[in-house]
Amino acid sequence: MPLEATMMIIDNSEYMRNGDYIPSRFEAQSDAVKTIFQTKIDSNPENTVGVMTMANKGPEVLVTHSKDIGQIIKALHVTSSKIGGSIDIPTAINIAQLALKHRENKNLRQRIIVFVGSPLEGQGADEREMVKLAKRLKKNNVAVDFVAFGDGVEEETNVLKAFVDNTANSDNSHLVSVPPGTHLLSDVIISSPILSEDRGIPPEAMGDVGGASGSGGANFEFGVDPSLDPELALALRMSMEEEQARQAAEEQTRQSATDAQPQTESAVVDNDEEAMLAQALALSEHNDVDMGEEQDEDMDEEEAIARAIQMSMKQEEKEQGGQ
Repeated sequence: MPLEATMMIIDNSEYMRNGDYIPSRFEAQSDAVKTIFQTKIDSNPENTVGVMTMANKGPEVLVTHSKDIGQIIKALHVTSSKIGGSIDIPTAINIAQLALKHRENKNLRQRIIVFVGSPLEGQGADEREMVKLAKRLKKNNVAVDFVAFGDGVEEETNVLKAFVDNTANSDNSHLVSVPPGTHLLSDVIISSPILSEDRGIPPEAMGDVGGASGSGGANFEFGVDPSLDPELALALRMSMEEEQARQAAEEQTRQSATDAQPQTESAVVDNDEEAMLAQALALSEHNDVDMGEEQDEDMDEEEAIARAIQMSMKQEEKEQGGQ
């Protein structure tokens, strides 16, 4: 399990009052913050987590390097009464990096998790400035994860994606987008690459979890998280492969039968034609034989008549000679 000091930057802008997430954007974000804190602390007792805001009157650090869930809950409660204004991502990230730099245990890796539920404004919407900041964080070995929800979902394909791409070092930074739906924000995050290492799962094994659809288990094959129920996931995969093999065998058999049928019909037609030709030839030969026999009979009759005439003539000659 990773040794990390984490700073979570939460969105407390006016947009957090919207109710498109259950029960509201801010409450859904608060549940996700508590889930991340508990997962980090459970994965390694040496880990620490801090919380800060980035809207209202400006970025403000609420908790630094804590292992006490009570402090996190208190900070979230205080923030619920300070919702307003717009977010300032670059300033908040710089302050979070400074807080991580002063961590007590220097062996802890540095990570910043930013919740974005509002449209980007100011320097936060400037891709060039954000990429410059991302490269500086990468140089200082600071990993950054973004959780885009609400209006932040629209920002994921440009500025935030470019930021993560330029911060990532050995796939240590991620962007998780969670559009509104029946799923809980915390459920999607705990099944995402952001917390995969803390749960003992390599990030590459998580696939496209928490991507554009952000529907939690719906992004897993068969809708089942293999990390939660590997036996069921394996059984479903084997069942699918068996069904595919059965369908392929049926298709092959059907194709073979289809190919053989025209050949059989063709052979029958050829046999019929050969039989008809043989019959016609036999009839032709039979007629030739009959015609030959009739010609022989005609010749025999003519010879008999000629012989009879000749004999009759000889008889007459004899009678005349006797007279």
